[in-house]
Order: sequence, then structure tokens, then C-alpha cells
Amino acid sequence: MLSSSPQSIAALAPAVRDAARQAGELALPYYRAGAQTAARLWYKGQSSPVTEADIALDVFLKEHLSGLFPEAGWLSEETADDPSRLEQSYVWIVDPIDGTRAFASGHADWAISIALVKDGRPVLGVLHAPIHERLYEARIGEGAWCNGERLALDQAGGTSPARVAGPKPLVDRLERRMGPVERLPKVPSLALRLARVAEGTIDIGLVSANAQDWDIAAADLILQEAGGCLTGFDGSTPIYNRPQPSHDEMIAVASRLHPRAIGAMRA
Repeated sequence: MLSSSPQSIAALAPAVRDAARQAGELALPYYRAGAQTAARLWYKGQSSPVTEADIALDVFLKEHLSGLFPEAGWLSEETADDPSRLEQSYVWIVDPIDGTRAFASGHADWAISIALVKDGRPVLGVLHAPIHERLYEARIGEGAWCNGERLALDQAGGTSPARVAGPKPLVDRLERRMGPVERLPKVPSLALRLARVAEGTIDIGLVSANAQDWDIAAADLILQEAGGCLTGFDGSTPIYNRPQPSHDEMIAVASRLHPRAIGAMRA
């Protein structure tokens, strides 16, 4: 059985990184920059798009990651939920394509998101954005990287006004309480929005209610290990692998900005 020690997580990390890259290669033939995907497209419910690329990557990642660590449970956007995951200490939480709508329309902001969660919190996270050629990764207690370079948020200062990305109603709310901000385009992949906070190109990332575990688990760890945090507006840390894997509104920010930013969203 895998332990959560830095040594055992580090030993697993290269194979997870390779799986993310291979999944990216599987997706690329379906992607058309600036145009509709070559993949078949349909909808779950009224408005949630799915493509055959999502399904192909999901099948590949489930087989590959479960082979690496068979004892772990499985939770993915594109796999029917198996309640047995709730009995497992370790669970793979995966979004084969985070930002399917962007992928399907030829927008570059989509990513493959893979997290290994232990007892409700991520211990390993990998996020691969093939079009941007950026691979983010983190291990619990060991740091975060992008393309092999360490991510470390500046805790001493920062840009003014703060650069903010997220849904317009939440950005409006923040600005009313915090003062003028620089509004950045909303990043369609939620995982990438959080990763860009981790790398310092976004100061504050805002998240609507009903984000799912698979949208945020990998990026949550990357942000944490870079010196930031993802919390609810009440300051609570997300817990993963619950019966309902959804979350309330959240904020992603460098630790130095968290008290001020969360204070604005609470008001």
C-alpha cells in the first residue's frame, strides 16, 4: 500500500506526469485551433458538452492510473460514479479535459487534470495544458513546478491593482469592497485559472458555486505548494471525495492577499 510519505509520492509522480502527456497526445488529433473540434459532440443535461475525446482520454487514464495504484478509488467527470470510492483512503480524481467547451470551440485554454487524494486532501497533482505546452505539478510538502521550474508566489508585495479573473458577478462584488482591480479575461478551464494564480499571472481567481472535485483538486495542491490557497468565502479548505463532490463559491489567491480578498467577498 502506498504511503503519503514524500518518497512514495515522488516515486509515483513521473508515471502520472507521463500519463498526462500521453493523454494530451490522444486529444490533439481532435483539436482544431479557432474552429469546432473534429470530435463528435453531445450534451449531458441541458448545457454540459462532452466530446468523444473526453471519453477516449477518460478510458485511457482510468486504465493507466488504476494500473499504477490499483488500491485507489476513482472519481472522474466522465465515469459513472462508484460509491465504493467513499470507502477508500486514496482516490484518483480526474478531469480528462477540463474546459471541454473551450476544447470543442478551438480555444487553447483546456487541460488534463489528475489528482491523487488521501483522506480528503490532494497529495499529488498534475495539470497538463497541451496547446500552451505547460505542465504543472505538485507533491504534498515538496513544492510545485511548471515545466520543471519551481513555482513560488511573492509573499512580500504584488501588483496594484490586483489582477482578477472569474465570473463577472463575483469580480463586481470584489471590486465594490476592495477597490479598483484589473479585470482579466475569464479562463474557461477552471483548473488553469487556479494554476495561473499559482504561477503569479493572476492575483485573485474567483470560482462560482458548484465547481466539482475534478475541476479543482489538482490545481488546489499546485496552488498550495506554490504559496497560495484555495478556500470558500468562509475560509474553509475544500474537502474531496465526499458523497456530493461539489463546492460553494471559492477564492484562489496568494497567501499574503487572502485576508483582504476574502474579507471583501464575505462583506
